[in-house]
Amino acid sequence: MTAVRVLLVDDHPIVRAGVRSLFDHRDDVEVVGEAASGEEAVTLARHLRPDVVLCDLRLGDGMDGVQTTAALRAQQPAPAVLILTTFDRDAEILGAIEAGAAGYLLKDVAPDDIVRAIRQAASGGLVLTPELSARVVQVMRAPRVRLTDRELEVLRLLDTGASNREIAKTLFVTEATVKTHLVHVFEKLGADSRARAIAIARDSGLL
Repeated sequence: MTAVRVLLVDDHPIVRAGVRSLFDHRDDVEVVGEAASGEEAVTLARHLRPDVVLCDLRLGDGMDGVQTTAALRAQQPAPAVLILTTFDRDAEILGAIEAGAAGYLLKDVAPDDIVRAIRQAASGGLVLTPELSARVVQVMRAPRVRLTDRELEVLRLLDTGASNREIAKTLFVTEATVKTHLVHVFEKLGADSRARAIAIARDSGLL
């Protein structure tokens, strides 16, 4: 059996060491390298040519797992990318799949399931549990919230805890204009408060 060449991507060295140890005594998976960031993963993948990249979703500063997936899938040849993470928000799962990920695994999955997923991804398969598959389909069928660029700017500033006056000052507009944008944002998100708008935006992948 030919070993699948795997590149590990996680910003925590202990996590990388733990995942690597899963394959220490196996002859069907070979870890060819490790990266602590998305940028490093993209560079290493060009040189190491892994079959599969096992990548966390959150990678500290810089590129996240979705951006890293898109960059890796743009390479020639492109490795399969498996997301291995603790985060399971619907928007993040869908974002990873849309970026080209071959699958999405949670870190509490059994070691044998990770190996099976790696081999399945290397063969061109899509790796999702029935539950995650159902959630992806549900999210894809749901209508997408569309905010204007300015509404997104207001929402992102809102997420920092900025007041209407601070948002207005940053965007060089009046407070009345900020309030108008917020009314539109709340209506589109179906929110009745600033905190609820931020929570819905995060769940929807807007933040």
